[in-house]
Amino acid sequence: MKPLRIVLADDHTLVRQGVRKILEDQDHWTVVSEAKDGRELVKQTLELQPELVVVDVAMPLLNGIEATRQILRKLPATKVLILSMHADEAYIIQSLEAGARGYLLKDSADTDLVRAVTAVAEGKSFFSPSVAAVMLDDYVRHLAEKGIADRYSSLTEREREVFQLVAEGRTNKEVADLLCIAVATAETHRAHVLQKLDLHSTAELVLYAVRRGVIS
Repeated sequence: MKPLRIVLADDHTLVRQGVRKILEDQDHWTVVSEAKDGRELVKQTLELQPELVVVDVAMPLLNGIEATRQILRKLPATKVLILSMHADEAYIIQSLEAGARGYLLKDSADTDLVRAVTAVAEGKSFFSPSVAAVMLDDYVRHLAEKGIADRYSSLTEREREVFQLVAEGRTNKEVADLLCIAVATAETHRAHVLQKLDLHSTAELVLYAVRRGVIS
Protein backbone atom coordinates (compact mmCIF):
# COMPACT_ATOMS: atom_id res chain seq x y z
CA MET A 1 0.00 0.00 0.00
CA LYS A 2 1.25 3.48 -0.87
CA PRO A 3 2.28 5.54 2.21
CA LEU A 4 -0.18 8.28 3.12
CA ARG A 5 1.01 11.38 4.96
CA ILE A 6 -1.71 13.34 6.70
CA VAL A 7 -1.96 16.76 8.34
CA LEU A 8 -4.73 16.94 10.94
CA ALA A 9 -6.40 20.20 12.00
CA ASP A 10 -8.89 20.76 14.84
CA ASP A 11 -8.92 23.29 17.65
CA HIS A 12 -9.86 20.64 20.23
CA THR A 13 -6.88 18.64 21.49
CA LEU A 14 -8.94 15.60 22.52
CA VAL A 15 -10.54 15.40 19.08
CA ARG A 16 -7.15 15.57 17.37
CA GLN A 17 -5.77 12.85 19.63
CA GLY A 18 -8.72 10.56 18.97
CA VAL A 19 -8.67 11.04 15.21
CA ARG A 20 -4.89 10.64 15.11
CA LYS A 21 -5.07 7.29 16.90
CA ILE A 22 -7.67 5.97 14.43
CA LEU A 23 -5.62 7.12 11.45
CA GLU A 24 -2.29 5.83 12.67
CA ASP A 25 -3.76 2.42 13.51
CA GLN A 26 -3.91 1.92 9.72
CA ASP A 27 -0.88 0.50 7.96
CA HIS A 28 1.20 3.07 6.07
CA TRP A 29 -0.83 6.06 7.33
CA THR A 30 1.10 8.71 9.25
CA VAL A 31 -0.07 11.98 10.78
CA VAL A 32 2.95 14.18 10.06
CA SER A 33 1.61 17.28 11.80
CA GLU A 34 -1.29 18.69 13.83
CA ALA A 35 -2.70 22.21 13.68
CA LYS A 36 -5.02 23.95 16.14
CA ASP A 37 -6.07 26.84 13.88
CA GLY A 38 -6.53 27.54 10.19
CA ARG A 39 -3.46 29.69 9.70
CA GLU A 40 -1.23 27.10 11.31
CA LEU A 41 -2.81 24.46 9.06
CA VAL A 42 -2.06 26.40 5.87
CA LYS A 43 1.54 27.02 6.96
CA GLN A 44 2.20 23.38 7.91
CA THR A 45 0.56 21.99 4.78
CA LEU A 46 2.52 24.23 2.42
CA GLU A 47 5.74 23.24 4.19
CA LEU A 48 5.11 19.48 4.45
CA GLN A 49 3.02 18.97 1.28
CA PRO A 50 1.11 15.91 2.59
CA GLU A 51 -1.08 13.74 0.41
CA LEU A 52 -4.15 14.47 2.53
CA VAL A 53 -5.50 16.99 5.03
CA VAL A 54 -8.26 16.30 7.55
CA VAL A 55 -9.69 19.61 8.72
CA ASP A 56 -12.49 20.87 10.97
CA VAL A 57 -14.78 23.58 9.58
CA ALA A 58 -14.94 25.80 12.67
CA MET A 59 -11.42 26.83 13.68
CA PRO A 60 -9.98 30.07 15.07
CA LEU A 61 -8.00 32.64 13.02
CA LEU A 62 -9.01 31.01 9.73
CA ASN A 63 -11.93 28.63 9.21
CA GLY A 64 -11.43 25.22 7.63
CA ILE A 65 -13.20 26.10 4.39
CA GLU A 66 -11.05 29.15 3.70
CA ALA A 67 -7.94 27.22 4.75
CA THR A 68 -8.90 24.51 2.24
CA ARG A 69 -9.29 27.12 -0.49
CA GLN A 70 -5.85 28.61 0.22
CA ILE A 71 -4.14 25.21 0.40
CA LEU A 72 -5.59 23.89 -2.86
CA ARG A 73 -4.81 27.09 -4.70
CA LYS A 74 -1.11 26.36 -4.13
CA LEU A 75 -1.18 22.55 -3.76
CA PRO A 76 -3.94 21.32 -6.08
CA ALA A 77 -2.82 17.68 -5.80
CA THR A 78 -3.43 17.60 -2.03
CA LYS A 79 -6.71 15.95 -1.03
CA VAL A 80 -8.92 17.48 1.68
CA LEU A 81 -11.46 15.77 3.94
CA ILE A 82 -13.70 18.03 6.02
CA LEU A 83 -14.51 16.83 9.54
CA SER A 84 -17.42 18.70 11.07
CA MET A 85 -20.25 18.61 13.59
CA HIS A 86 -22.53 20.51 11.17
CA ALA A 87 -24.81 18.65 8.74
CA ASP A 88 -25.96 21.92 7.19
CA GLU A 89 -26.01 21.76 3.39
CA ALA A 90 -24.58 25.28 3.18
CA TYR A 91 -21.36 24.09 4.84
CA ILE A 92 -21.20 21.11 2.51
CA ILE A 93 -21.63 23.23 -0.61
CA GLN A 94 -19.00 25.74 0.54
CA SER A 95 -16.58 22.91 1.35
CA LEU A 96 -16.97 21.34 -2.09
CA GLU A 97 -16.63 24.69 -3.83
CA ALA A 98 -13.39 25.24 -1.89
CA GLY A 99 -12.12 21.93 -3.30
CA ALA A 100 -12.73 19.40 -0.51
CA ARG A 101 -13.56 15.89 -1.72
CA GLY A 102 -15.27 14.57 1.41
CA TYR A 103 -17.44 15.68 4.33
CA LEU A 104 -17.59 13.57 7.48
CA LEU A 105 -19.57 14.26 10.65
CA LYS A 106 -17.72 14.02 13.95
CA ASP A 107 -20.24 11.58 15.37
CA SER A 108 -19.39 9.05 12.64
CA ALA A 109 -18.04 5.61 13.46
CA ASP A 110 -14.31 4.88 13.35
CA THR A 111 -14.86 2.75 10.27
CA ASP A 112 -16.48 5.66 8.45
CA LEU A 113 -13.40 7.80 9.07
CA VAL A 114 -11.16 5.10 7.62
CA ARG A 115 -13.47 4.67 4.62
CA ALA A 116 -13.60 8.44 4.09
CA VAL A 117 -9.83 8.89 4.17
CA THR A 118 -9.33 5.91 1.86
CA ALA A 119 -11.84 7.26 -0.68
CA VAL A 120 -10.61 10.85 -0.61
CA ALA A 121 -6.96 9.77 -0.84
CA GLU A 122 -7.91 7.92 -4.04
CA GLY A 123 -9.48 11.06 -5.47
CA LYS A 124 -13.05 9.92 -4.84
CA SER A 125 -15.81 11.63 -2.88
CA PHE A 126 -17.17 10.59 0.50
CA PHE A 127 -20.01 11.87 2.66
CA SER A 128 -21.29 10.68 6.03
CA PRO A 129 -24.27 8.39 5.45
CA SER A 130 -26.46 10.70 7.53
CA VAL A 131 -25.34 13.73 5.49
CA ALA A 132 -26.12 11.93 2.24
CA ALA A 133 -29.56 10.97 3.59
CA VAL A 134 -30.36 14.55 4.62
CA MET A 135 -29.25 15.86 1.24
CA LEU A 136 -31.39 13.28 -0.57
CA ASP A 137 -34.45 14.10 1.56
CA ASP A 138 -33.99 17.84 0.96
CA TYR A 139 -33.58 17.23 -2.76
CA VAL A 140 -36.73 15.13 -3.10
CA ARG A 141 -38.72 17.64 -1.06
CA HIS A 142 -37.39 20.50 -3.19
CA LEU A 143 -38.54 18.79 -6.39
CA ALA A 144 -41.97 18.07 -4.90
CA GLU A 145 -42.43 21.67 -3.76
CA LYS A 146 -41.55 23.00 -7.21
CA GLY A 147 -43.58 20.35 -9.01
CA ILE A 148 -40.73 19.52 -11.39
CA ALA A 149 -39.24 16.24 -12.54
CA ASP A 150 -35.71 15.06 -11.95
CA ARG A 151 -33.73 15.69 -15.15
CA TYR A 152 -31.49 12.65 -14.66
CA SER A 153 -33.72 10.58 -16.94
CA SER A 154 -32.85 12.93 -19.82
CA LEU A 155 -29.23 11.71 -19.84
CA THR A 156 -28.16 9.11 -22.35
CA GLU A 157 -26.53 5.87 -21.19
CA ARG A 158 -23.06 7.21 -22.05
CA GLU A 159 -23.76 10.51 -20.30
CA ARG A 160 -24.77 8.64 -17.16
CA GLU A 161 -21.47 6.77 -17.25
CA VAL A 162 -19.56 10.03 -17.62
CA PHE A 163 -21.70 11.62 -14.90
CA GLN A 164 -20.73 8.97 -12.34
CA LEU A 165 -17.05 8.98 -13.25
CA VAL A 166 -16.84 12.78 -12.97
CA ALA A 167 -18.70 12.67 -9.64
CA GLU A 168 -16.14 10.13 -8.41
CA GLY A 169 -13.38 12.64 -9.13
CA ARG A 170 -12.08 11.28 -12.43
CA THR A 171 -10.36 13.67 -14.83
CA ASN A 172 -11.43 13.98 -18.46
CA LYS A 173 -8.45 11.85 -19.50
CA GLU A 174 -9.31 9.14 -16.98
CA VAL A 175 -12.93 9.16 -18.17
CA ALA A 176 -11.73 8.87 -21.76
CA ASP A 177 -9.38 5.98 -20.95
CA LEU A 178 -12.00 4.06 -18.96
CA LEU A 179 -14.66 4.44 -21.65
CA CYS A 180 -12.25 4.05 -24.59
CA ILE A 181 -13.21 7.40 -26.11
CA ALA A 182 -11.29 10.53 -27.07
CA VAL A 183 -10.60 13.15 -24.42
CA ALA A 184 -12.49 15.71 -26.50
CA THR A 185 -15.49 13.38 -26.56
CA ALA A 186 -15.34 12.97 -22.79
CA GLU A 187 -15.27 16.76 -22.42
CA THR A 188 -18.28 17.08 -24.70
CA HIS A 189 -20.26 14.49 -22.72
CA ARG A 190 -19.34 16.26 -19.49
CA ALA A 191 -20.57 19.60 -20.88
CA HIS A 192 -23.83 17.99 -22.02
CA VAL A 193 -24.37 16.48 -18.56
CA LEU A 194 -23.94 19.84 -16.85
CA GLN A 195 -26.22 21.52 -19.37
CA LYS A 196 -29.00 18.92 -19.17
CA LEU A 197 -28.97 18.87 -15.36
CA ASP A 198 -28.70 22.67 -15.13
CA LEU A 199 -25.51 22.42 -13.10
CA HIS A 200 -22.71 24.96 -13.22
CA SER A 201 -19.68 23.35 -11.57
CA THR A 202 -18.14 20.04 -10.56
CA ALA A 203 -19.10 20.80 -6.94
CA GLU A 204 -22.76 21.03 -7.92
CA LEU A 205 -22.44 17.83 -9.94
CA VAL A 206 -21.00 15.97 -6.93
CA LEU A 207 -23.81 17.23 -4.71
CA TYR A 208 -26.37 16.13 -7.28
CA ALA A 209 -24.77 12.68 -7.47
CA VAL A 210 -24.91 12.29 -3.68
CA ARG A 211 -28.55 13.40 -3.60
CA ARG A 212 -29.44 10.77 -6.18
CA GLY A 213 -27.43 8.10 -4.39
CA VAL A 214 -25.11 7.61 -7.37
CA ILE A 215 -22.11 8.05 -5.08
CA SER A 216 -21.77 8.03 -1.29
